[in-house]
Amino acid sequence: MLPRSRTLPSRIHQGIVEERHDVRHYLQVEVRPNTQTDTGTMNIESNYSKCFDDDGRLKRTGTFWTATSHIITAVIGSGVLSLAWAVAQLGWVAGPVVMFLFAVVNLYTSNLLTQCYRTGDSVTGHRNYTYMEAVKSILGGKKVKLCGIIQYVNLFGIAIGYTIAASVSMMAIKRSNCYHSSHGKDPCHMSSNGYMITFGVAEVIFSQIPDFDEVWWLSIVAAIMSFTYSSVGLGLGVAKVAENKTFEGSMMGISIGTVTQAGTVTNTQKIWRSLQALGAMAFAYSFSVILIEIQDTIKSPPAEHKTMRKATTLSIAVTTVFYLLCGCMGYAAFGDNAPGNLLTGFGFYNPYWLLDIANFAIVVHLIGAYQVFSQPLFAFVEKWCARKWPKNDFVTAEYEIPIPFYGVYRLNFFRLIWRTIFVLLTTLIAMLMPFFNDVVGIIGAFGFWPLTVYFPIDMYISQKKIGRWTSRWIGLQTLSFSCLIISLLAAIGSMAGVVLDLKTYKPFKTSY
Repeated sequence: MLPRSRTLPSRIHQGIVEERHDVRHYLQVEVRPNTQTDTGTMNIESNYSKCFDDDGRLKRTGTFWTATSHIITAVIGSGVLSLAWAVAQLGWVAGPVVMFLFAVVNLYTSNLLTQCYRTGDSVTGHRNYTYMEAVKSILGGKKVKLCGIIQYVNLFGIAIGYTIAASVSMMAIKRSNCYHSSHGKDPCHMSSNGYMITFGVAEVIFSQIPDFDEVWWLSIVAAIMSFTYSSVGLGLGVAKVAENKTFEGSMMGISIGTVTQAGTVTNTQKIWRSLQALGAMAFAYSFSVILIEIQDTIKSPPAEHKTMRKATTLSIAVTTVFYLLCGCMGYAAFGDNAPGNLLTGFGFYNPYWLLDIANFAIVVHLIGAYQVFSQPLFAFVEKWCARKWPKNDFVTAEYEIPIPFYGVYRLNFFRLIWRTIFVLLTTLIAMLMPFFNDVVGIIGAFGFWPLTVYFPIDMYISQKKIGRWTSRWIGLQTLSFSCLIISLLAAIGSMAGVVLDLKTYKPFKTSY
C-alpha cells in the first residue's frame, strides 16, 4: 500500500529507464488524421484529467478511511505491548500524563508535516512523494543527507523490532499449548530463533510485491488485527483487575527493591528503567516517517493536507484511547510485575485459546506493518540503483511471469535479491539481540526527535516563512529542544538496559 512513485519504472526502452503511461489506453477519443478540432482537444484534456493527476501520474484513489487504516496499521504495532511495562516504571501519575503528552506532540507535528506534502502552495504546489523529498525540496543542503540516514536507519531498526515481537508472539502460542497439553508439568522453555526465521521467510515472500497499491487490503487486515489483540489485552487486563478486586501499582511507579527477571531494582536501575519507558512510549507513536508516503496515496479534491489532517486526528485519538486503556489496565493488573510484553505476560492461564488468538493477530499485523515501514527503504535503494546503472538489465529489466489466480507478476532480479538480503539481515540481527524492550526503547529514542519533531517543525517554519525570534518561532523551537532532551534521556536509559541484558546473554542460545 504504497504510492506508485515507489515502484520501479514499469517499462524499459533502449536501456533508458522511463515511467510511461499509455494515454491511448485511457482516452477513448477518435480524432481523424489531419483534423484538429477544439472539441477533440477539449475531450482529450478532459479525459486526461480524469485519468491522471496534476503531476502526470495515474489518479490517486486513497480516501480518508484508507489513510486512517494505513496510519492505524503503522501506529498500533508492537509498541502497544510494552506500554503496561512503561507505565509501571513511571507510576499512576507520570505514566498516563507522559503518554498523553506524546500523543499531543505527535498530533501537532504530524499536522505540520501534512502541509509539507506540497512545496509552496498547499493545494497546487509541487508534490513531494516521500519524507526525504519533502526535506530536499523545502530545506535542501546537508539536512537532506542527515534526514536520509536517520530515516532509513530508523526504518531498518523498526523491521528488527517487529521481527523480535513477532517471534515472541509465536512462541507464546506454542508455549501456551505445550503448557496445557502437559498439564503444567513442562515449563516449555524454547528458543526464538526458529520463529524469527519463519517470520523472515514470510517477509521475503511479501517483500517481492512491487506495488502495495495492488494489495491495499493488507493494511485493512492489519488494522483489524491490531484492534483485535489490543482489545484482548484490554479485556484480560480488566478481568485480572476484577479477579484481584484491586488496582495494583503505585503513584511513583516500580519500587526500589522489587525483584524482577533482570534482578533486583536498585536506585540506578529505577532511573534507567524510567528513561527507557520514555523511549517505549515514543516508539509506540512512530509513524511520522511514512506520513508523506501515506498522504501521496490520497485523491484530491479536497486538498490532500485537509484529508490527511482529519485522518491523522482520528487515528491518533483512537490509538491514544487504546494505549491508555491497555497500558493502565495492564499496570492495574500486574503492578510492579507488569511484563515487557503484555499478552505474553498473562502466563498460561485460561482462557489460553483467547491468548492464542490475540498473539496470532499480532503476528498477522506485524507481517503487514513490516512491509509498510520497509517499502520506503526498498524504493529508495531501487531508484538510486536505477539512476546509477540505467542500462544494466539486472537492475532495471522486468520480466512478466503469469501466475494463476493473480495475473502477471513483473519479476526484477535486483529487487528479488536486494529485498531478500534486507530481510535476512534484519532477521539475523534480531536473533543476535532479542531484547524486545531495549530495542523498542532505542528505536523510539533514535527516531522521535529528528523525524517526528525537528524536521517537521523546521520544514513548516521554512514553508510558512516564519521569522526568527517571533513568538511562534520561539514556541516551535522550545518544543523541539524539549523533545531533544527527552530523546537523549530515553536513549541513555535504553542503552543501559542493553548493557545489563548483555551480561547474561549468549548469542543464538537464549531461551524463554
